[in-house]
Amino acid sequence: MGTFTTSDGTEIFYKDWGTGRPVVFSHGWPLNADAWDKQARLVADNGFRAIAHDRRGHGRSAQPWQGNHMDRYADDLAELIEGLNLTNVILVGHSTGGGEVARYIGRHGTGRVAKAVLLGAVPPLMLKTQDNPEGTPREVFDGIRAGVEADRSQFYWDLSEAFYGFNRPGATVSEGLRRSFWLWSMQVGLKAAYDCVEQFSEQDFTEDLRRFDVPTLVAHGEDDQIVPIAAAGHRTAQIVKDATLKVYPGAPHGLVGEFEKSFDADLLDFIKS
Repeated sequence: MGTFTTSDGTEIFYKDWGTGRPVVFSHGWPLNADAWDKQARLVADNGFRAIAHDRRGHGRSAQPWQGNHMDRYADDLAELIEGLNLTNVILVGHSTGGGEVARYIGRHGTGRVAKAVLLGAVPPLMLKTQDNPEGTPREVFDGIRAGVEADRSQFYWDLSEAFYGFNRPGATVSEGLRRSFWLWSMQVGLKAAYDCVEQFSEQDFTEDLRRFDVPTLVAHGEDDQIVPIAAAGHRTAQIVKDATLKVYPGAPHGLVGEFEKSFDADLLDFIKS
């Protein structure tokens, strides 16, 4: 584990496990690098170097007032990669982290990147617009902002249910996982949490995706209630030149149980190939 200071003076926390070819993980909102622990251990156990950072404002990283936007998130990722002098990198992003990976490639290219994995990722655009009719209405995101502002503790607890699909009939509910989600979420600063809603919902990543020129795995749960697959995974797989789409029938946004095991196997196969 370590920290580094970005060019705008923000201290970023990161984990660095194992040795070998680097796999760099970007987490979703409102979580932190701990959400990737199972996958980080998996790849490190299989001869890779797993690196996962807490996005600025999240987890153990500093909580600056400024810079809570996607361009800066991507630049922070670039400075981490460059600071550690990583090459031949495999980028893995979940949800908002998938947007971070896309914007990184859009802004910094693939000179240091060999492959990419987008899991339940927000690109190309979450917001419903005239050109994106399958997106999510703005009122939903306004509700997220209102929930974060009014009672973020209760909001995060409630969000964990749909996040993991525990609200579906027959779902095996893990109270422990819901508590972990709540704990991780409560570590994000209020300003960063609020600002990030606009970033994951209104940023258009279409041009970033068109810059992808490396093998890319697009993985998405068919029953994702947070980032619906129609406006996200399906469209991303159409835009990215060398994309492989993997759909998990019945799977939620946060992969759990057998769904998570399936993704882990696909992740390992993809990074080893």
